[in-house]
Amino acid sequence: MSTARTAILDRLRRVNARPLPVKNPDYPIWTSTDHEDMLARLVELLQQNHAEVMRLPKAGLSTALKDWLIKARVQRVATGTGGEFFEEITQALQGTAERVRFERPLEEWKDELFNQVDAGITGCHGAIAATGSLVLWPGPAEPRTLSLVPPCHIAILKASTLHANLPAMMASESWSRGMPTNLLLVSGPSKTADIQQTLAYGAHGPKELLVLILEDA
Repeated sequence: MSTARTAILDRLRRVNARPLPVKNPDYPIWTSTDHEDMLARLVELLQQNHAEVMRLPKAGLSTALKDWLIKARVQRVATGTGGEFFEEITQALQGTAERVRFERPLEEWKDELFNQVDAGITGCHGAIAATGSLVLWPGPAEPRTLSLVPPCHIAILKASTLHANLPAMMASESWSRGMPTNLLLVSGPSKTADIQQTLAYGAHGPKELLVLILEDA
């Protein structure tokens, strides 16, 4: 039995359409693969977009995170139930802030998450130097809501996962053989100028973004 989806795909195949020719873009594409150049560009663009960036060794992650949480007076932090930096996050939160794990269906604690959590912490799948963007690949252990709802998003990035641009990242990781079902590109705190063309932060998501870049990871 033919479904609406298969019927549409069949019509597209019969048309035998071909992609339009693509001209060279009028803007330069960032293609440098020098690690320091890419890292410097990433930091510069994130800071231009009002993100706070800290570069540190992996061994200093727990201490740096703990110190920042104390300085920022963060009381409650939402985290996932796993992830690459789960142990370091656990150490940083001990005696520092109350931890709220994202281990229940969102419907059961949506009000708490939206109104009683100060920050959410996630790892990053990688980053893109060309646009100064963090790449988040959410999953059951770290749902995307952690980076979209709390007023502050704390993102942990391994410097070794930095790529020159998005196509380079896709090719390097063979996305054609396994595209992500859910991908987030984060370039700074949430901002909008929809209301009277006045720029405001935090209207549709976190108003603060802290990026911890681990340079030897």
